[in-house]
Amino acid sequence: MGALLLTGIGELVTNDPTLGDGSALGLIHDAALVTESGRVTWVGRAADAPAADAAQDLAGRAVVPGFVDSHSHLVFAGDRGPEFVARMAGESYAAGGIRSTVAATRSAPDELLTANVARLVAEMRRQGTTTVEIKSGYGLTVHDEARALAIAGAFTDETTFLGAHVVPAEFADDPAGYVDLVTGPMLEAVVEHARWIDVFCETGAFDADQARAILLEGRARGLQGRLHANQLGPGPGVQLACELGLVAVDHCTYLDDADVAALAGSGTVATLLPGVEFSTRSPYPSGRRLIDAGVRVALASDCNPGSCYTSSMPLCIALAVREMGMTPAEALGAATLGGAQALGRDDVGRLAVGARADYAVLDAPSYVHLAYRPGVPLVAETVGGFRA
Repeated sequence: MGALLLTGIGELVTNDPTLGDGSALGLIHDAALVTESGRVTWVGRAADAPAADAAQDLAGRAVVPGFVDSHSHLVFAGDRGPEFVARMAGESYAAGGIRSTVAATRSAPDELLTANVARLVAEMRRQGTTTVEIKSGYGLTVHDEARALAIAGAFTDETTFLGAHVVPAEFADDPAGYVDLVTGPMLEAVVEHARWIDVFCETGAFDADQARAILLEGRARGLQGRLHANQLGPGPGVQLACELGLVAVDHCTYLDDADVAALAGSGTVATLLPGVEFSTRSPYPSGRRLIDAGVRVALASDCNPGSCYTSSMPLCIALAVREMGMTPAEALGAATLGGAQALGRDDVGRLAVGARADYAVLDAPSYVHLAYRPGVPLVAETVGGFRA
């Protein structure tokens, strides 16, 4: 295709502080954008726009970078609605329902799992998401983890091996044996399908020594590390992530001063998942505390059938503003550029020359409406992103 000129953009979020108003969002009003072959080739004020092969007038709508959802679990079968009802009635969440999803996923054919991923990716795309990370973790056998990642790889390059989600029932009396399986035959089977390796480092899942061993073995096989940590209570996971120089550590619900200091002194991104707190009645972590300490923050959906069955990044933005002390600008930045940083990417999450032409057109005059009008389907069009 030739060059396309987007004009009539009432407000353009570039996430480049050298552009527009000089803020972190790099806002440009009365803006224009030129894209060609899936990349941004020009950005600036509409009055200065160059000629292009085709043009599209957005009639004053706002344009934001496509959301980068850096934490999701989309390869699964079954439903855990009754578990949600129980939590809303006051029962606590302790990750026990994961094993019920494992049983359903193991028995599901590839076609059903693929169709479910396609359905959820389509939901995400309708809501402005253009890049998504997808984990395994509901198979927990060599065969099922490999097929989960092969299915995920049909939709995204950001695939994560989460064989260390929980210890499956058949290894209940031999967790060390399961760690050996994860770091041996299972890792061997999945390495060609994964970019990342992840561990659920929590009481009832994997301890710090087990998590370290799994992450280091994955690193030796060329996989980059990330970690679920400090979701269910205080623990060693956040500081382990910083010690190992992981790209991101996710959840970060229960943090003490040492955890925050470790994050601030590292390059590790703290990925917050407000949909989980909404869905489990857990306390919301303070995004304000982290940002004020100089920690890089991302927002992601954690879309999964148990602790957070939402695919909506706009909902996560609204929750971060309402419940986590973040400004609308900080929340949008965390859901776009922050997510890109959590995936080690510099080609998404921003709209500057050379970046991918992945963006969402809002049926609103400003990005502020993502939090100002929660629950309203404001994404009029999503362009670019995804593999399929």
